[in-house]
Order: sequence, then C-alpha cells, then structure tokens
Amino acid sequence: MPEHYAFAKPPEDCASIEDICHGIDVLDRDIVRLIGERSRYAKAAVRFKKSEAGVRAPERQRAMLQERRRWAEQENLSPDAIEKLFEGLSDYFISREMDYWKDAR
Repeated sequence: MPEHYAFAKPPEDCASIEDICHGIDVLDRDIVRLIGERSRYAKAAVRFKKSEAGVRAPERQRAMLQERRRWAEQENLSPDAIEKLFEGLSDYFISREMDYWKDAR
C-alpha cells in the first residue's frame, strides 16, 4: 500500500472532497485486508469440520447474521443492509470452505 494511504483525517476534520475520498479509500483498503484475514480463518476452519453439513452450518450462519444485525443497530446502520452484506460474504466463504473441504478428503 502506498505510504500516503496509511492515514486519513477523521471525517469531521476533512476540508475537501479529496480528504473524504482519501478517507474512504483508506477504510476500504482496510476492509479488503480484513476480508483476506477472514478468508484465512475460513480455510483453517476446514480442519475441524467433519462433513458437508458441518461446513454449511446453517444454525451457525443464522446466529452469526443475527449478531451482525445487532452490531449494525449499535452503529446506527441498517440491519437489513448489513445482514445482506454478511450473507453475501458468508455464502462466498462457505463455497470456498466447501472446495477446501472436498480437496482435503
């Protein structure tokens, strides 16, 4: 990552649209990095899953989505939008986990 992307002003200190865009870019880069880290956890989880049902874990997914909805409410965000976002992420990672699980067998 270029060094000039390492820091951003707090939103309330931004003096221009460029400052705002830079701040969003910094956050988005961090989000992508964290999704990459989440991906490594998903891959590691395969070691502990004994079946396809264990990979899919619908009860875990439902509980996880409910918790993300609560977190959204705490941040004054739309629970529906956050649930949709995490549902998409979860579907993606379940698909990858399933591939990893099948390859490990």
